Amino acid sequence: MYNATDNVVEGAKMNVISANELKTRGISAIEQALAEEPEAIVSVRGKDRFVVLELAQYQHLRECELEVALAEARADVAAGRVVRESPEEHLARLDAMA
Repeated sequence: MYNATDNVVEGAKMNVISANELKTRGISAIEQALAEEPEAIVSVRGKDRFVVLELAQYQHLRECELEVALAEARADVAAGRVVRESPEEHLARLDAMA
């Protein structure tokens, strides 16, 4: 939960940039916020709307998501929760579901 008074998200400090500050200061507002913390929140009309982070951090998070998806797929294969079929059989099965 976010506490606007303390700029705290679930006990972790996170910088908050207002949309107005972003409009007036531009990218320098983001650069300053990211120099202090790896992420920053952009608030619009007092409500948190966006999270900004450096590209390297974003790429790391995406890699983590893909690793989790791969692990889940491997677990499904190992547990037999897969269907092995030809493309034609697959399309026929999809048509039967519709």
